[in-house]
Order: sequence, then C-alpha cells, then structure tokens
Amino acid sequence: MIKLKDVSFTYQGSDGNNLYDINLHIKKGECVLISGKSGCGKTTILRLINGLIPNFYMGKLSGSIMACNMDISVSPSYKIAEKIGMVYQNPRSQFFNIDTDSEIAFGIENLSYPRNELLRRVDKTIKDIGLQNIMGRGIFELSGGEKQKVAFGSIYAMEPEIYLLDEPSANLDTKCTEQLRQRLKLLKKQGKTIVITEHRLYYLQDIVDRVVYMNKGKIENCFTSKEFFSQSEEKRKRLGLRGFDFSLIDIQNNLLSKETIFELQNISTGYGKKVVIQDMTIGASQGEIIGITGHNGAGKSTLAETICGLRKPISGQLMWKGKPISEKQLLKLSYMVMQDVDYQLFADSVENECTYGMDNVEIEKVLNTLKTLNLLEFREKHPGTLSGGQKQRLAVAVSMICQKKILIFDEPTSGLDLEGMIKVTDLLKKLAEMGKVIFVITHDYEFITEVCTRVVRIDEGTLSFDLPLNINNKNEIARHFICNSLESEA
Repeated sequence: MIKLKDVSFTYQGSDGNNLYDINLHIKKGECVLISGKSGCGKTTILRLINGLIPNFYMGKLSGSIMACNMDISVSPSYKIAEKIGMVYQNPRSQFFNIDTDSEIAFGIENLSYPRNELLRRVDKTIKDIGLQNIMGRGIFELSGGEKQKVAFGSIYAMEPEIYLLDEPSANLDTKCTEQLRQRLKLLKKQGKTIVITEHRLYYLQDIVDRVVYMNKGKIENCFTSKEFFSQSEEKRKRLGLRGFDFSLIDIQNNLLSKETIFELQNISTGYGKKVVIQDMTIGASQGEIIGITGHNGAGKSTLAETICGLRKPISGQLMWKGKPISEKQLLKLSYMVMQDVDYQLFADSVENECTYGMDNVEIEKVLNTLKTLNLLEFREKHPGTLSGGQKQRLAVAVSMICQKKILIFDEPTSGLDLEGMIKVTDLLKKLAEMGKVIFVITHDYEFITEVCTRVVRIDEGTLSFDLPLNINNKNEIARHFICNSLESEA
C-alpha cells in the first residue's frame, strides 16, 4: 500500500539532510504510529506520502515513494487526492470555505462527482462522523474540537484509501480525543490504511498495529503495539516520549498559603447578550500557577479574555489587592501568551520586539531579560525565524519588560514533545518564583501535574471545581483527562 525505499530528503535552504535512508513498508489496512522527538522527521514523512514533497515543499529528494500503486513524486495532485487524505494539526490550515456544509462537500466537488453521488457522500459523512449538530454553521464560530471534526469529515467524504493524521489530538479535550479514537476505529473497521504522527500517545494503545520510532531523520526502531506500550517508564523518558499511562503519573503537593491578590467575584461574561461564563468566583495569589481546563467550547478563552481586560464582564467585579479594578487597569497588569504566538509578534528583530510600542525602555533591561530566557544570541534575528518555543519565550520576555503581574498562557504545550513540555514547565516555575500570577488554559494532564498549584474546571460556562493539586484530589482531577473507553477497559 505504502512503500518508501532508500528515501532521503533535504528541504531547500537546510544545511543537512532532514531524512536519511528511509525504508518503510505499510500494508493495506495497517494503522501505523510514527513517533519521536520534535524535529525528527515525522511530518516530513507524511508530506512525502501525500505528495506535498516535492510538489509544494522544495528540496533535494532521492529514493522512491509508492502509494496506491502510484509513484507519488511524479503523480498529479488530483490523482493523489483521490486516494490519500490528510488531516493537519491545525484544521484552519486546510479550510477553503466559511461554512461547514460547503467545507464537507468541497473535495468531492473538486473531483467532479455527479450531484447524487456528492449528496450521498455528504449524508454518509454526517451520519458516520456525527456532524449533525455542526452542519449549517460558520467555520469560525466552531470550537477547536469541532473544527477538527469538520476537517476529518471533509477528508472522509472523499473516501480515500489512505488517511494521514498529523498530531490530530494536539488541541483536543478528553471528550474530543475519545471521539477521535472512535473515528480511527471506524476507519480500521472499513479496512483503511492509517498513518499517524503524535506526541500524545496514551489514547492510541488499542488502535495502532505498529510503531515507527524516529530519531534525527532516521528510523531507529520499529515496534509492535504491545512492545511499544509495554516499555518501562525509564526507557520511555529516555526516548523523549510523552506518557502512556496516566495512572503512573505522580502528583506533587503544591499547596500555597499566600494571601489572595487577584480575584474574580461572581463574574458573568460573554458576547453581547449571550452569557458564556456565569457567576464565577476565583481567587489567585502571587506565585500560583492555575490550570484552567474544560471541554472545547466550555468558555475557557472567554474567561481568559476577561482576566486580561480584553472583555468587559456583564456582571460581577474584578479585584486587585482588595480593590475593584477596571478593564483598562487590567490591561496594564496582564498579558496573554497566545497559542499561536505569531499573532502577537510585530517587530523586525527580537530586540526590537522587546521595545515595540514602549517608550524609554533601558537596553540593559532588555538584554538581561533576553539572557534570562536564553534568547540573547537571537537578539538580531527576525522573530519569524525562531522556533515555536523561542517565540513563546520572546512573548514572555515582552511581558517581563512591561512588568506585567498577571500572565495567561493558552495551550502552551500544544504539539510539544516531552522535552518541549519540560522547557515550558521550567519557564512557568521561574515566572512563579518572580511572584507572577499565572493562568494556564490546557488539556494536557501530564503538564498540569508537573507545574500547576491548582486546577479550575469549567463546564458549560460554570465552575465545576477549583481544587488544589495534591494527592488527595488526584482521582477527581485525573478522571476528567482519561478517555471513557480507556477508563472502562482499565
């Protein structure tokens, strides 16, 4: 079904090979997980299989790539699209329409199928994937999980033989991850061939047939599913992989007994007359790292916008040091590090980014901050040339130079491997030691147990629980991060 023979590839402008001597054979109906640290070449292999290399990503390619009896390197894109479908980590990058109905039908229309066949496939997709509740809606009003479901549906409607999924769970809550599991099981039942790249591995234990482990552009090992998921914790960490079993994760007692410095008192907020967050009260002290969790669309981002003064509450009061604070004052106190940091970087160099829009900033302060965050060597680089983690640290540098007291991080570990998660953890702990009040929107249980002092869960716009992260609360917190079917199988 898929055969890569002696494949090496170097992206245009890259100093050395990105893939070396790849030999990989995937049989029809097999589900294969490609694992490894960030930058090891996982996504590059998917691009080879679906023809984005060499048709879109330029570079030096050698070896042969065969899939569905096609020589991918010379086959036209429309032929490849009929047989091979890909769901990207960020669904927004593959949308072509502004409403869900048009997006589901888009691929079929481009393949010029008759109207009755188009309608049959759309109806089947809606039924099989469970899209009934999101049809007829605008793409941009959907939650992250709903967008991923539409992206999956748009590929499913084309009925390809091969499915490629790049970090499909990166932005999903537990419920949506379970729905993804069920969609993968459906594809396996249909005899489809599936190739997945992923850092969050726990939900795939009974899905994948084989695991390919990559390191620095090479295939270092191949495992059966049983061999891979039965590895010791020590070996897993040595390979740089995220956790397989949440029950093995230790929880530290991170209790703080400091005085509350920031508080939301009976806050209700939303869009116009639509209430998204209702009667919510949360207090925070200096040095706290508070995890904000909840399903996709529960109101986490709306709450974050209210915390940093971007959204005016419908009712309730925001307090700082025991006194009411306005949205304008909050804007001066708070800073949000967005999930896609590119949206908040504007200058032509790292150093200039740290002074952008600010008056009378001492250069010594800028340089010391960049040194603290290991960014000093990049001071003359354009922010767009930095890695994702470096961009994130640059946004934090700006907040420190502006002397912000409240920091909000939106999904800071999305798509990160174990090493990347640890770096973010260390950064947040350093900020907490500086006395910052930190809120973290996240679905990442591994990350939460490493760094958070408390966990706040939002369900349908209301406060479900607000618990200190300690051993006594482990079961209550953990059950919200385990897929339902995995829990029932345990």
